[in-house]
Order: sequence, then C-alpha cells, then structure tokens
Amino acid sequence: MAAEYSEMTQPQIDEFLQAPRHGILATNRINGPPQVTAMWYLYEDEKIYLEIYADSAKYFSIGRDPRVSLCVDGGHPDARAVTIYGTAELIRDSAAWPDDIFFRITRRYVESDEEAKELNNEVATDADYVLVVVTPSKVFARDYN
Repeated sequence: MAAEYSEMTQPQIDEFLQAPRHGILATNRINGPPQVTAMWYLYEDEKIYLEIYADSAKYFSIGRDPRVSLCVDGGHPDARAVTIYGTAELIRDSAAWPDDIFFRITRRYVESDEEAKELNNEVATDADYVLVVVTPSKVFARDYN
C-alpha cells in the first residue's frame, strides 16, 4: 500500500520552518559519503541561516562545493518534512552579517533572551564562527499526517 501524503504549500512551508526544529545539514565531502550534521537554523526571507566553526569539516566542504541539502523533520508524531536543496555562501566578515543574526538563531532554541545572550557569549570566545546563508534552488515538502 502506498503512503498517502500531500504537498505542502509555500505558506505551510514557511510556518513549518519557523518552529525551532533541528535541521539536518548535508555537505559534500571530497571523498566518501556526505557529512550530515544536526544544526540550529534561522529561516527568514526564504533563506536558511546557520553558524559553523571556521575550522570545521563543513566549512571546508562548503568552500570546495557550495551545494548543500537541509532536511527539517516534524518529529514524531508530526509526520511532515521539508528538504531544501541549495547553494551555501560562507560569510566570514561579521560586518556583513545581518543584525544580531547569531543571537536570533540561538534565541529560537532557548527559553529566554538572557539564556541566548549567555550562550552566545560563552561560545563567542571559544571559536571563530562563520555565517552560512543557504539559498534554496529546490524545496521538497511533504505532509504525511
């Protein structure tokens, strides 16, 4: 028996991606299988914003091949999923980042502004971060509920 589903509309996709779900980012390794990582993200203006370490495998993979995929799952029992295929841009220069972008990413996943500020302050001293902006070229969105 074939699974029943419906395609999600753009307003449904927009609403779905606003919830603080984890995105599973896939980048293309130079040899072997893709690298897949659970990520916090921000969805604004039909773009995905992520933060990564400048010395991470993701950073080097995107720098070599900017094609990425991001899958956001509703989590049980929500049987919806949105998969975004697109091109990632690495932005190292913090002057070029949208205002408070890292705070806005973090704030989606914590309980308060204070907690988001504290977490961002802790990690800001630990590593060199890069903003990743994913521009979708194809979106595959299904609702199996």
